[in-house]
Amino acid sequence: MIDLHTHTLFSDGELVVAEHLRRAQVAGYRGVALTDHADPANLAYILENTLQLVRGYGAYFGVEVLAGVELTHVPPALIPEMARQARDLGAQLVVVHGETLVEPVQEGTNLAAIEAGVDILAHPGLITDVEAQLAAEKGVALEITTRKGHSLSNGHVAAQARRFGARMVINNDAHGPGDFVSRTLRRAVGLGAGLTEDELKAAERTSLEIFQKSLKK
Repeated sequence: MIDLHTHTLFSDGELVVAEHLRRAQVAGYRGVALTDHADPANLAYILENTLQLVRGYGAYFGVEVLAGVELTHVPPALIPEMARQARDLGAQLVVVHGETLVEPVQEGTNLAAIEAGVDILAHPGLITDVEAQLAAEKGVALEITTRKGHSLSNGHVAAQARRFGARMVINNDAHGPGDFVSRTLRRAVGLGAGLTEDELKAAERTSLEIFQKSLKK
């Protein structure tokens, strides 16, 4: 299993990176992306420290690790520049905190993230036809999430991805010790969102493809 969206003490996660990765390993994950919440104030700080860990100690944790960020509550007009800055600073993966139903994310965030060509649009809420079609065209993966609250729109996201041919990934948005769900629950969440068995397999393949591509950056 691969998780492309997780948080540590570098933002609002509960664990230092070492324990975070150990928890993932024990839960059966083979690859984890560290994508702490970032905005203009802390982007460089997160990536400097995360990249240092990944490059210096990543081989010791029993899972493969990516250094990334989740641009969070960044005004839509700033998202393209922030995404570019993240990549210039060495981010291997750029996620944007989408317009989830349970947080006051500014309208236009989904579209700005997709137009910027980020890797993953996390928990995009009631994603529109225009946004889903553009995500398919630009190869931006839409997230099906196991996280409470954010998962309320999983069914809609899955239906829109299917309708327009957008790629999907399944992530935990892990913040604490119990957030790396089992393979069984991960599958159940996907099925609960309306994914078919073939779509589940495709989502897992997409996660692996994104992970392997990002490792080369």
